[in-house]
Amino acid sequence: MLRFGTDGVRGLANEELAPEVVLALGRAAAGVLGQPSPAGNPGPTADPAAEAGATAGGPTPSGGKPLFILGRDTRRSGPLLQAALAAGLAAEGADVIDVGVMPTPAVAYLAAERGVPAAVISASHNPYWDNGVKFFSAGGAKLPDEVEDVLERELKAIVAGAGKRARPLPTGEAVGAIADDPGALARYERSVVACLGGRTLEGLRVALDCANGAAWRSAPEIFAAAGAEVVAVLGAQPDGTNINDHCGSTDPRALAKAVVSHGADLGLAFDGDADRVIAVDATGNVVDGDRLLALFATDLGERGLLPGRTVVVTVMTNLGFHQAMASAGVKVHTVAVGDRYVLEALDANGWALGGEQSGHIVFRSLATTGDGVMSGLLLADLVARRGEPLAPLAAASMPRLPQVLRSVAVADRHALAGAREVWEEVRRTEQVLGERGRVVLRPSGTEPLVRVMVEAPTEDEARAAVDRLVDALRTSLGEPAH
Repeated sequence: MLRFGTDGVRGLANEELAPEVVLALGRAAAGVLGQPSPAGNPGPTADPAAEAGATAGGPTPSGGKPLFILGRDTRRSGPLLQAALAAGLAAEGADVIDVGVMPTPAVAYLAAERGVPAAVISASHNPYWDNGVKFFSAGGAKLPDEVEDVLERELKAIVAGAGKRARPLPTGEAVGAIADDPGALARYERSVVACLGGRTLEGLRVALDCANGAAWRSAPEIFAAAGAEVVAVLGAQPDGTNINDHCGSTDPRALAKAVVSHGADLGLAFDGDADRVIAVDATGNVVDGDRLLALFATDLGERGLLPGRTVVVTVMTNLGFHQAMASAGVKVHTVAVGDRYVLEALDANGWALGGEQSGHIVFRSLATTGDGVMSGLLLADLVARRGEPLAPLAAASMPRLPQVLRSVAVADRHALAGAREVWEEVRRTEQVLGERGRVVLRPSGTEPLVRVMVEAPTEDEARAAVDRLVDALRTSLGEPAH
């Protein structure tokens, strides 16, 4: 049975994530998340002519039925699973607006625009054969743990056929309708450009890598609309199987070459669903999420736009970031890995900025979730405002302790908490490092892996410690069957 991780549910498409299970998930979501759409809220219509003449708000009202927005990335299995999810929702009487291929933050924007829940069929940075479903509550916020627990229990009950239905299945006009919204992507693109507050990127040369994913069309259009000269676009020919394949934020090597060969001022690499970004400076060096966040925190702090002078990060953030923020007079609040935990801390405290080393960056006053294209646009704006190349800005943003990160495939990642030998090795390593470094072990929330991270005064020391921890993990948790 599917289990919710740090970002919805994921699995091998058409096996763990079979269409019949996704249909059941749609039925569960209709009951747990579905509420009648607010008065005047646009919903689907079965009239194609009405669709063609729809206003910027989208299709015509749905008559008080629950309303969901569905989007997906470019994976081969996306249409299959999106159809299954839409069918499950409609079978329970919910109307559905299917917006097709759309960045995850665009779907969140549309959910906020309409005040309704939404879902995205995507496995983010995973290879194409995986897929997943992530939900947003009404208004575009990611689901808290307790809501996901309820949704998971409801899914299990539906799959098992447990209990009797409280009401009969809807029939006739009570069955949900499924329609599209042709203007959705354009509205999202305008909202992202608007974050510049009227400033333009005129004179800035930018290269983009869209990971053959959900932003393959919108990212170049947004940067062009903002006035940048887009000198190269990579990863913009999705075929269903090449998403994240040697491209995008998980592999920016091709982008680095393109930046140098085209003389770009900077490059930006997005992941498959475009909620994260990694940058490349004009010399071809990668600028990761830690440095991007340090740049944004310092810049916002200097401009008086950082509420509480606080930035939210995860346990994976480099110690050098903490040192840089201390020097800048910015407080750092640390949470568990997962951008939804960053968001929860931002919302609970009224803070405005947070993010992860992987490139998830959240500008809470501008969006309800991390948006890679928006973050990239704001980085370009920062470079343009400062009148200085990205390379020296990034180098000065923070020192960096050598950090070694390894993903270890194990037979049972859920057994990590009780692996006594592993935690004894962690304790020994921490005693040796003292305050000169640190160790982080955590099971992946989306893949059968355990993440191992060690920071140390030298890279050799960090690598040696990681090797010992990996050996302990494989001994205690076993290696996966092949």
